[in-house]
Amino acid sequence: MDLLQNPEVESRSEFRNANPPVCKRPKRASERDVRRGRERKTQNRGQRKREENTPRHETDGDMSESGAGGSSVYDTSSLLQYCNDDGLSGPSAMDTDDRISNLEQRLQLQEDEMQVLRAALSDALRRLRVCEERGDPLRGRQGPHIVKPPPRSSQNGMTSRRRSGMSTSPSSPKKGGTPAFSKSVRRSLSPERLSFVKGVMSDARSRILVSTGGRRDGKSKQVVFYPEEGVVKLYLRGRSVPLYVPDSLVASYSLEAKAELPPRELHLEWVYGYRGRDCRSNLYILPSGELLYFTAAVCVLYDPTAGTQRHYRGHTDDIKSLAVHPDSVTIASGQVAGNSQDGKSLPPHVRIWHSVSLCTLHVIGVGHFDRAVTCLSFSKADGGSHLCACDESGDHVLSVWQWQRELKVTEVKCSTEPVLATIFHPTEPNLIITCGKSQLYYWSLEGPPAGGGAGAMATLSKRQGVFEKHEKPRFVLCVAFAENGDVVTGDSNGNLYIWSKGSHRISQAVVGAHDGGVFALCVCRDGTLLSGGGKDGRIVLWDREYKKVRETRIPECYGPVRTIAEGRAGDILYVGTTKNCVMSGSLENGLSCLIQGHTDELWGLSCHPSLDLFLTCGHDKLVHLWNSKSHEPVWTTTLEDSARVAGFHPSGNVVAVGTTAGRFLVLDTQSHVIVTTFSDAGEQISAISYSPDGQYLAVGSHDNFIYLYEVAEEGREYRRVGKCSGHSSYITHLDWASDSSSFMTNSGDYEILYWDPDSGKQIVSAESVRNVDWENASCTLSFHVLGIWPDGADGTDINAVIKSHDRKLVATGDDFGGVRLYSFPCVVPRAPSSKYSGHSSHVTRVSFLHNDSALISVGGKDCTVLQWMVM
Repeated sequence: MDLLQNPEVESRSEFRNANPPVCKRPKRASERDVRRGRERKTQNRGQRKREENTPRHETDGDMSESGAGGSSVYDTSSLLQYCNDDGLSGPSAMDTDDRISNLEQRLQLQEDEMQVLRAALSDALRRLRVCEERGDPLRGRQGPHIVKPPPRSSQNGMTSRRRSGMSTSPSSPKKGGTPAFSKSVRRSLSPERLSFVKGVMSDARSRILVSTGGRRDGKSKQVVFYPEEGVVKLYLRGRSVPLYVPDSLVASYSLEAKAELPPRELHLEWVYGYRGRDCRSNLYILPSGELLYFTAAVCVLYDPTAGTQRHYRGHTDDIKSLAVHPDSVTIASGQVAGNSQDGKSLPPHVRIWHSVSLCTLHVIGVGHFDRAVTCLSFSKADGGSHLCACDESGDHVLSVWQWQRELKVTEVKCSTEPVLATIFHPTEPNLIITCGKSQLYYWSLEGPPAGGGAGAMATLSKRQGVFEKHEKPRFVLCVAFAENGDVVTGDSNGNLYIWSKGSHRISQAVVGAHDGGVFALCVCRDGTLLSGGGKDGRIVLWDREYKKVRETRIPECYGPVRTIAEGRAGDILYVGTTKNCVMSGSLENGLSCLIQGHTDELWGLSCHPSLDLFLTCGHDKLVHLWNSKSHEPVWTTTLEDSARVAGFHPSGNVVAVGTTAGRFLVLDTQSHVIVTTFSDAGEQISAISYSPDGQYLAVGSHDNFIYLYEVAEEGREYRRVGKCSGHSSYITHLDWASDSSSFMTNSGDYEILYWDPDSGKQIVSAESVRNVDWENASCTLSFHVLGIWPDGADGTDINAVIKSHDRKLVATGDDFGGVRLYSFPCVVPRAPSSKYSGHSSHVTRVSFLHNDSALISVGGKDCTVLQWMVM
């Protein structure tokens, strides 16, 4: 019935009850009894033929399909079909006892049918009576104001949605139960009974539609305003979320009011991070002295001398490959496939852009690549007119492009095994080298055959490198070219092999050059060779005869070598590592960390209350305290557990960090020494916040509880004073009242509860919280940020929200890598916003610096921190 799917009826008890109402399917014991009784009678009277009766089998099948399909829980169509099947009363050879048995069975089934119908009608009337007693708007009263969103975009006939990490959210109720019920009843009931049932259903349906504002168009609603109650109801996945309008706004509030764009804008100021954990050949030195690398969806041009960054932001998802043209100005970068917020597919492609103007020159390969573009290389011998690319498909397709014409010259299936490098030979214009798992291939590019026509393509012919007497490695990890054109390879066995120019055979070997794999090779301007080890972390210098000259070692905390680049003057080396760091220095004086980042999923963020500092933490167990002016870490510490959330004490002296193990730690801001530790929660900490007056610390956990601590000595002494229970799902967000008199929590099932910190009890009166001024607006489900929810949102699309200290802006981070800026308060549905891109993963936290000069955002899987200047 429509009644059971009506969100209005579900929502009335949400604020009064600690646990959200759940519509449970009634037990269908009567139908099971009918079937069991029928089987017993059949056995006692020896009616074998009735087991083969077609209508009975159809009935059982209909009942099972109805239950699986989500039709009405009071669906009696299968019973009615059996009872009204004329085939059972026609002429037959059964004796009198059989006919009497058949009539008894019919009578029993009809009685059971009436019981089911009476139960359904009684439940419907009871629900309507409860609805009326609670004061729902009925006929003759002012109806609610409803905002109807436009239809959601669809793909292949189905609505497209991208999911994030919060997978425990409830599913939306299934629709369409009533039509299935009506159709089945119409098929099996007599005319008199059909008329009666239709009358009851029609009356119930009309009353329900009045209670929901007279909506008869069948479209799903998302926002409804009840002016008499002063409540706005937001519907997420069929669940109503009551949002209480402050008394001062009730009279003038309208869902149709016009909202303004935010008065300020964001400009990307700094990118913290480097992607070295799973990408290769992604660190270059430009003629300007800038370092070129990428992380998330941003190509960074960093001048270490001036301490400035520029950014190319043309990509829509993770960048996986990078190449520099022989002119040292034109850049090619390749990205992965992805999905936009409206569900549209974003295919992998290559963008070619100018490193001075940061303008996009060409976009190639849209619709040609699969999964991701992992390797790129410009040709060198012909002046860079060609670009070769390898994607991440099952066959790792190698393609060659005339990039200035955006024309594909040829393509070939390279290998079913991973391909780690693709590079043009510097002196032979038609030779491409690829390497990877159990492979070293020489590809010769040959022009289209004469007379082949305008559509004829070039071809790539393959030769395999021959190891002969040398041990064949499992992986050939990297390739470089000596001054004389020889090919130099480093492999997983730690060996260096030199392959003579014009040949595909080994001419010289340096066995055991490294302990473990050789991850990187770099030929210097003076003809010497640098090699970087993965396992041993060493960087070794070899002369032209491949004899060791000297070496240095990277500290273990920064990770193994990923790539090596030589500075312009040849006296400085830049080394990218697998722990997303960039080192700089020399073999003689050692290397120091120039760029540092996180290496695993990033969740925790908190800005210092009075200084230009902010703290980040993540699943890599690292905690960084950053200086937003120098863009360097003040200190770094490593925890025993993965970190999830963080929050500064109002004094700024300490910061609390919650972990995935259910512990939270309090660190001294100056010395990063652990002040205290608590392990009260049973599951990971998902929200943590000090009260504005610094007297309390509230800790929300995935075990559905909020743990309350009394704080003294400016955050150095703690005493647990409460355990707040009431949520039926994990805690997602937490915010304090500005006067510290109460706090609000959101949970994974879209529930909003309010709490008194003095007693640790739930506040059940709406009037007590309606006019509260919330300190940070950090709960995604709150009236003051109602407008952040887009059409078709399911409650998990937006991960974080924060308001500026001057109370003029609201910033959000969503599942699609977007950072959005709104005007505050944001109380109009689907409020206009300014969107900013740069992250390639779900944005897990956003926070304004203490003076609102910048907004900090952190990406989950992209492990990247972005600092946005507020202008």
